[in-house]
Amino acid sequence: MKPVTAAAPASASTVTMLVATTRKPSGNPGTLFSGERSPNVSLDRIAISIPPDNIRKAGDVQWPARLPADPGKNFAVLSVEPQSIGDAGNWLRTSRHNGHVLVFVHGFNNQYSDAVFRFAQIIHDSGADVAPILFTWPSRGSLFDYEYDRESTNFSRTALERTLQALVADPAVKDVTLMAHSMGTWLAVESLRQMAIREGKLPSKIHNVILASPDLDVNVFARQWTEMGSSHPKFTIFVSQDDRALAASSLISGGVTRVGAINPGQEPYRSALQRAGITVIDLTKLKTGDSLNHGKFAESPAIVQLIGQRLVTGQTLTASDVSLGEGVGAVLLGTVNTANNVVATVVTAPVKAFQPRAVPVQPTPINDIFSSDPNVQP
Repeated sequence: MKPVTAAAPASASTVTMLVATTRKPSGNPGTLFSGERSPNVSLDRIAISIPPDNIRKAGDVQWPARLPADPGKNFAVLSVEPQSIGDAGNWLRTSRHNGHVLVFVHGFNNQYSDAVFRFAQIIHDSGADVAPILFTWPSRGSLFDYEYDRESTNFSRTALERTLQALVADPAVKDVTLMAHSMGTWLAVESLRQMAIREGKLPSKIHNVILASPDLDVNVFARQWTEMGSSHPKFTIFVSQDDRALAASSLISGGVTRVGAINPGQEPYRSALQRAGITVIDLTKLKTGDSLNHGKFAESPAIVQLIGQRLVTGQTLTASDVSLGEGVGAVLLGTVNTANNVVATVVTAPVKAFQPRAVPVQPTPINDIFSSDPNVQP
C-alpha cells in the first residue's frame, strides 16, 4: 500500500475513499495494517489510481505483477493520509456527493489491500455518486483462519456501530447505504441489530442495506431481523445457489443453510421474504470469472451498475433492471409498490412477464421469516 512515485496517466481514474479499520498497524508502509486486532479505530484517506478503461475489463482488479505498481496498467496507491475525526468530517463536507454515503464491509480472507482495491473497483465500475467509506476488520487473509476471522467480526461490531452513528450525526450526511459481502454481512447485520437495541430503533438516515453472498445462518438472520424492531431500512440480498464458498461455510457451521445460498423462489423463503419486504436477487445463472461463484456482485458489470445506479439510491427495481443477458434470470421479492404494499415478482429471462401479488406490510414474527428447522434446505 505504499504510494507510487510515478504519475498516473491522464486517462486513468482516481477513487478517493475514507478507510476505517480495527486492524493493528503493521509498521510496514507496504501493507499499512495487518490481520491482527487493535482496540482502536484507525482512519485514513486513500487515493487509488485505476487503469484506463480501454485496457481493463470492468469487474477486474488489475494487480501489479511486481512492485512498484504502474498506474497506467495496475491499481496503484497514490496517497495515504491519516485522518482525525475532524479531518474525516471535513472530507465528508467537501466530497461533493450531495450527502450520499456508501459504507462497504468486506468478507472473509481479505487483506487490507484486497479490501481497498476491491472497493475502489466497485465504486469506479458502478459510477455510484457517493462518498465511499470502507470499514475493514481484522481478517488474516488466509483460508485456514475462518474461525479467527469470524471472531474478528464480533470484535469489530461496536466499532462499526460507532462509525455508523458518527455518519448519521453528521449534518453533511443525508443518507447512508451499508453494503457488506460474505462474512462481513454478519458484522454489518449484528452492528445494525446492536444499534437498534441500544437506540430503540435504527436511524432514519440509514436508508439501504445490501447483503452480497451473505455468510449468515438463516435462523440467526431471522432473529437478528426480528430484534431490529418493526422498522427496517430497505434490504436487498444477492444470492446464488452455486456459491461454493457458502457451501463450505455451511459444512463448517453444522450444516445450516447460509442466507446467500437459499433459493428465494421456494418455500419457506419466498413467502417469508415477501412478508418481510426484503428484495432478493438470485444470481445463480449468472457466470463470472470467479471459480467459487462468491463474488458475482462485484465482478459482473451489470450487477455493479445495478448497485451504483439503482440500489444505493433506494429505487424500486423492475423487470428491466434484472434483465442481465440471455438465459440469466433473477427473483425479485419484497419490492414496494405505490400502494405501500409488498409485491413479490418472479422474473425469468428473457424477461416476458411481470406478475405482482400484493400482500399487506406488517411486522413479521421470527418463525414466519424462516423455518426454525436447521435441516430445511433451499
